[in-house]
Amino acid sequence: MTATAAVLASTRLLPLVDRADFRTLFVEELGWDNPDQPPRTITVEGADYTLRQVAGYKGMRIWHCPQLPGRRTQRAIDQAVAKDNLERLVIFTGDIQQEWRWPRRAQTGGVNAKLLVHQHIVGEDDKHLVDQLTAIAIDFDDDPSLVEVLAKMRSAFDIEAEAASVAAARLMNRLYTDLEKSKVNGHDATLLLARLLFLLFGDDSGMWRTNMFRDYLVNHTSEATLQRDLTDLFNVLNTAERDRTLPEGSPFAEFRYVNGGLYRDELVLPPLKEDFRDGLLAACDFDWSLISPAIFGSMFQVVKDKEARREGGEHYTTEENILKTINPLFLDELHDRLEQAWDDKRQLTRLHNDLGRLQIMDPACGCGNFLIVSYRELRALELEILKRRRDLDEADGKTSGQQRYLGQMTLDVSGDIKVTLDHFYGLEIEEWPARIAETAMLLVDHLANQAMEEEFGIAPDRLPIKVAPRIVHDNALRRDWKHVVPPSPDVVIVGNPPFLGPHSRSAEQLEELQDVWGRSDLGRLDYVTGWHAKALDYFRNVEGRWAFVTTNSIVQGDQVPRLFGAIFNAGWRIKFAHRTFAWTSEATGEAAVHCVIIGYTRGKVAPRLFEYPNIKGPAHEVPAKNVNAYLVDGPDVLVEKRSDPLAPDLAPVALGSMPKDGGNLVVEAEDYDRVMADPIAAKYVHPYRGTTELLKGVDRWCLWLDGVDEAEIASSPVLRERVAAVRAFRLASRAPSTRKFARISHLFTQRAKRDRRYLCVPRVISENRPFFTADWLPPEVITSDSAFTVDDPDAFQFSVISSSMFLTWQKTVGGRLKSDLRFGSTMVWNTLPLPLLGAGVREEIIAAGQGVLDARALHPERSLVDHYRPSGMAEELVNAHAVLDDVVDRAFGATKKEMSERERQAVLFVRYQKMTANLLSAKRRQHRR
Repeated sequence: MTATAAVLASTRLLPLVDRADFRTLFVEELGWDNPDQPPRTITVEGADYTLRQVAGYKGMRIWHCPQLPGRRTQRAIDQAVAKDNLERLVIFTGDIQQEWRWPRRAQTGGVNAKLLVHQHIVGEDDKHLVDQLTAIAIDFDDDPSLVEVLAKMRSAFDIEAEAASVAAARLMNRLYTDLEKSKVNGHDATLLLARLLFLLFGDDSGMWRTNMFRDYLVNHTSEATLQRDLTDLFNVLNTAERDRTLPEGSPFAEFRYVNGGLYRDELVLPPLKEDFRDGLLAACDFDWSLISPAIFGSMFQVVKDKEARREGGEHYTTEENILKTINPLFLDELHDRLEQAWDDKRQLTRLHNDLGRLQIMDPACGCGNFLIVSYRELRALELEILKRRRDLDEADGKTSGQQRYLGQMTLDVSGDIKVTLDHFYGLEIEEWPARIAETAMLLVDHLANQAMEEEFGIAPDRLPIKVAPRIVHDNALRRDWKHVVPPSPDVVIVGNPPFLGPHSRSAEQLEELQDVWGRSDLGRLDYVTGWHAKALDYFRNVEGRWAFVTTNSIVQGDQVPRLFGAIFNAGWRIKFAHRTFAWTSEATGEAAVHCVIIGYTRGKVAPRLFEYPNIKGPAHEVPAKNVNAYLVDGPDVLVEKRSDPLAPDLAPVALGSMPKDGGNLVVEAEDYDRVMADPIAAKYVHPYRGTTELLKGVDRWCLWLDGVDEAEIASSPVLRERVAAVRAFRLASRAPSTRKFARISHLFTQRAKRDRRYLCVPRVISENRPFFTADWLPPEVITSDSAFTVDDPDAFQFSVISSSMFLTWQKTVGGRLKSDLRFGSTMVWNTLPLPLLGAGVREEIIAAGQGVLDARALHPERSLVDHYRPSGMAEELVNAHAVLDDVVDRAFGATKKEMSERERQAVLFVRYQKMTANLLSAKRRQHRR
């Protein structure tokens, strides 16, 4: 909407809103139809409320109540309207304030409606409301379906749910803070808030009489006795009705036995400060039915220390990423079976029985997000099966005598439920999220039962709780998973294990990793791979399915052969994979990481591969015959480190010179004039280049003191000061290898100076560069250890490294620094499967590389960064690289022009497989001789 249109809309619409002239607003301004229902009066707690329909459209109705009661009364009124008006918007108005209530339904899982509210203050410029109204306008010549109208309503009003989640998090944070002030320890605070969450949710979701817990707090507790009052309530909730001895008129009489262990454990509470009761009452006034149990985990993390979460490697997963995992792992297959069995009762029964055998385990369950969403989706699928069986039975005349209820059958199918909480298992090392997971699973079960009641008129009564998930509070890498749930082909393992790299894990975590892998030499294996090792052990003798969300580092560099060698050798294959995407989390301070999702099976594989043209955008499924360990459609090869190049035409590369000097042998720009003013020091100043200097063309220098004698150092103030500082730095090091170099403190610890012009290769470049960028340096320039050097007299090495074929290999098998590309000699350069070239092809490649250099020379003022900006390359340079790519691609055996990255990956892996197989065959022949 343009600014002018927005002003006009606000000028026309808001006065009608403020006057509560909703008939004119919706019918004349927004294009809705006239009302088709008479006014209705609803009685709540002895008070009458008259509602008038002001507009409607194909079953979607707008109701107006010219009173503004409290929110619990509003919910009761809405529930009464909902009995014969499923799709509605109810507007409550007072003289000063209005509240617009819209029932939000989850798009998956059949979860019951949640009331969202938009508050409007009469007379205020409510741009948000104007935007909502504009979004649901119906053009004069338009005739949208009810589904399309509901989509408009969702788009306009569901955003209120985001604000509700934020508000809920603040309420929980307040309660936790008040408990800290009252000196409640972490264990008891966790247990108390989990119990209170269950009661708050129950008050608002139809688990018992609306606001039953709130009324108890208001009428039967005080600031001074709250600790005792809550303890008494919890004891009642943990006692079966037949075992209670309550006096006449006890406020506890209407509270039902909960069971399930939630109120069983001893809870030790000190006297609670008065602020806690106020905060708890504020929480009672909030509508907890707005909050999906699937986001309880991230909501509760606001009360935990952010750094503690990082140390544990915890990351809380969005529903979107959970569905990316469980859909291709097992849900899509089940939905396909439902579609195929739609008209076949026998097949429906078989599918239903298979659902009942499934067992889901998350061995790093956190607050239970994977378990919650999996349970919700499976219950929703089961509901569809039961509905279809009912419809088929009705068509066969088997249910003709059943009673109708609200237009649906009253049919007790609660005994037919096969997807039950006791088929869901979790392992979690921290008590806090484990408690939340238990509670949230009970609540999502209640919501699933409400969906069943909405459809069949009857739902199972879950109180007292007899069936519950098993959430084990323990270390998943120390616990034997077989003792949580015995292995079977019906077990599905899913999860999001901790993200910790080799440099961020603790000594204890390293020991855990070594134990589960059964070896001490782990290389750069991430902590998350411990869960892979445990899954391999768990499924050692049985079939199964499993999938984890992990950082993308497990499919990069030397981790790949270490991890996937074990996976493939155990007979597992990749069932599906999501290539690198940007992590999003529902928790505050979400982690800045790039992830992959990989699912495994030993069964027959029809692999699925999802890629992300924009790593922050949606996934696109691409065809794949086989998904290998690099998440590429290609053969199952594992690229191993090499100490020398696989290709005869590639020259060895070497790391640049390493100072280990505390910065004292490096001359920065601000020190250059002072150092050059010392005539002895000036003789030893050399240009100094690393990755940054090479790419950006900035100046830096170093003191290269090969050949200096002690007398020169002693007579030079600059050298004397700096060499002494290097010696002190090295002696203070914890590393013995560094301390031993203190005796030659005037020299770099690693010296790799070249005697003639050489190629300098950056150690890290941006993932956004369209080509890998290298350049030549004269012999007097010292390359630092942030870059590599290559002897390249004829520019052949430059030509190869500047090609798209090399960049593809680098991206595919090389390591990364965050998301940037990290060049490596042993893992990338030495493994490049460049075929043996004839003299003519080699010269053709060199000539094409010279064309790239010539194109660069047209703009000598540009740095390498400027030359290779993704959207700013000169046309001549783009064309020169295209020529080079064509020549190099053909050298690798490719025949197609303008190849995609996926196509180059396929060529590279086939070529690597062939070259390494030939090499192995040659070694075997030599061994036999």
